Amino acid sequence: MSAQARARDFPLPPAPPEAELPEPLPEPSRGEIRLEAVMAALSDPLRLGIVRKLLLESVDHDHTCTWFGLDRPKSSLTHHFRTLREAGLIRQRQYGPSRRNRVRVEDLEARFPGLLALVADWTPAE
Repeated sequence: MSAQARARDFPLPPAPPEAELPEPLPEPSRGEIRLEAVMAALSDPLRLGIVRKLLLESVDHDHTCTWFGLDRPKSSLTHHFRTLREAGLIRQRQYGPSRRNRVRVEDLEARFPGLLALVADWTPAE
C-alpha cells in the first residue's frame, strides 16, 4: 500500500441535525464488526465497487441505490446492500420508500486501519 493511500482522509459528509435523521437499519456496533465478515462482503466485485464509489465520489449526503447506476434487478441490489450493511461496511437509513447508504468510515478506520485505503486503491478488472 502506498504512503499516499495510508495518509488518505476520506470525506465525511456533514451530519444533518440529529432530530432529522431516521434511525439506521440494524447493523453491528463498532466492536462487533468482524474482519472475516468484512472480507467476505468485499469478496464480490460489485460490492467492492459500491464501497469504493461511496468512498471516492460521495460528497455531501447519503446515496440511494439508483445513484450508483447499476444495471441489476432491485432484488439483487437489495441483497448486496444488505450484505454490506450486515458486515458493518455501510450504514443505511430509511427515508420514506428509499434507503440511503454511507460508508462507516470512522468505525472501519478504528477497527481495521488502512483497509479503506486499500479499497480506494483497488482497480476493477477489465
